[in-house]
Amino acid sequence: MSEKIKMVNLSTFDMAETLNTKEDIADYLTLVLEEGDMSEFNHALNVVARARGMTAVAAQSGLTREALYKALRPQSQPRFDTIYRICKALGVRLVGKPIEK
Repeated sequence: MSEKIKMVNLSTFDMAETLNTKEDIADYLTLVLEEGDMSEFNHALNVVARARGMTAVAAQSGLTREALYKALRPQSQPRFDTIYRICKALGVRLVGKPIEK
């Protein structure tokens, strides 16, 4: 007979803990972008920034730590130049590709 696992004994999954390389980060952000939900992309940027360290990402992007948190909080709508600076600090580039039909 198998033993039942209680929900309280399960660890919480944190995507940030799985993003170990720039390739992992690029793949994750690409998948989220392909879904077309910009609020989810904003959340994904938050996850990746946490994986890399918010303080380091803020410094590399030229944003204050508070501005980075504000830009990546749920329901925020950061300007494109802010997203661009964050992506550059994360070591990824947004690339335009033709939409396949």
